[in-house]
Amino acid sequence: MDIRLFNSMGRKVEDFSPMQKDTVGMYACGPTVYNYAHIGNLRTYIFEDLLRRTLEYAGYKVKHVMNVTDVGHLTSDGDEGEDKMIKSAREKGMSVWDIAHFFSDAFFNDIKELNILMPTVVCRATEHIPEMIDLVKRLEKNGHTYVSEGNVYYDTATFPDYGKLALLDRQELKAGARVAVDKSKKNPRDFVLWFTRSKFENQAMVWDSPWGRGYPGWHLECSAMSMKYLGEQFDIHCGGIDHIPVHHTNEIAQSEGATGKTPWVRYWLHGEFLVLDSGKMSKSSGNFLTLSVLTEKGFSPLDYRYYCLGAHYRSQLVFSFSALESAKNARRSLIEKISSLKPDDNWADKDMSDKALSYRDQFVDYISNDLNSPRAIAVLWSVIKDSFLSDTDKALLVSDMDRVLGLSLVKEIGAKEAVAKISDEDMELIRQREIFRKEKNYSEADRIRNLLAEKGIIIKDTPQGTVWEVSKDW
Repeated sequence: MDIRLFNSMGRKVEDFSPMQKDTVGMYACGPTVYNYAHIGNLRTYIFEDLLRRTLEYAGYKVKHVMNVTDVGHLTSDGDEGEDKMIKSAREKGMSVWDIAHFFSDAFFNDIKELNILMPTVVCRATEHIPEMIDLVKRLEKNGHTYVSEGNVYYDTATFPDYGKLALLDRQELKAGARVAVDKSKKNPRDFVLWFTRSKFENQAMVWDSPWGRGYPGWHLECSAMSMKYLGEQFDIHCGGIDHIPVHHTNEIAQSEGATGKTPWVRYWLHGEFLVLDSGKMSKSSGNFLTLSVLTEKGFSPLDYRYYCLGAHYRSQLVFSFSALESAKNARRSLIEKISSLKPDDNWADKDMSDKALSYRDQFVDYISNDLNSPRAIAVLWSVIKDSFLSDTDKALLVSDMDRVLGLSLVKEIGAKEAVAKISDEDMELIRQREIFRKEKNYSEADRIRNLLAEKGIIIKDTPQGTVWEVSKDW
């Protein structure tokens, strides 16, 4: 299976060829854990999950590394404002460490609800300060730094290719134009590698360093941690499109400036924004929605995943509840049809017919061509609607395609038939348990759950109510 991906470095679709034959090194910028992730953030992680699943579908072993920013990210992507963690801790009356722990847990719960695969490596900034200090030392040795008023800056004038990812020179953009002029900088594009107390006197998270007690710049952490776990050159770096002009541009300058190796990353992939009618979602303005808001309104997290997959990851997606309702209805209809399938016994061990294989080839063509999930989902619908295709073939195709789509469709295959096996007595137990749950009589609810489990009936509580399935071993 040949894969083609849009490389932001060069702005074109390219054939994908990893550095190692069967293994892919992939780094994704993770959350800054000072608040809940909004659904715009989560769209990026869904796109990255689609990428990883596609690579694994193609037979690659993927080492997926993601950072957690729990220090150093200021309220501006440049070098202005205060640390987002400190600001959140003050506003919420919690310690910075408690803030990091609480919102990290919330983020990973969202990831689980969206059926996003956990990264192979999750690395926290606060646990990799020595690696960051070592990286600054390398840059210092190579003549890329200067110290001004106690802070260590990256001197972008020493890196001729600065801005090549963002095409800064051709577009005549200035990375520092969005923030107030910092008189400590030689050039507006220069950025801080290490902050000391000379700029922030009451910083809660500080460490000793050769340049004074302080803390790292946000851009530094991704370079240091990605190279620790993936090596000084690797295959793929992902993130949101807003990371291109500053964060990823600065990462390249740091990494290539330290190692002297180019390219640091071979393929850069970026997901487009999800926006509201009123504009881009922003935590700083309070203009954002969380996954919990969607579930409170009766949507499943997988409704949102389906909604995101219905648009190409490089297309801006305007969010509305009416559009999400349409996605919800479409996914429910898909599940309804899949649950009605009656495949042969041991269908998973069967071979696909030639016609089924032609559908799979179509699916592969679309998903391998820069992750064209909308067309891939359209192929899945064609499979479900094809009256000349056997239920066994449909089940095989659903199982195969869902390896990439991640919509938890396999468990729905033949589910209606399984429900029919439940006796009236067991149905009454399910109804009784739901009453106990509403009355918050959890001990009785758990007792009934265990009783049903002994009969092979698995109970699951969802935002939409109680659902059940019959174990295939029953």
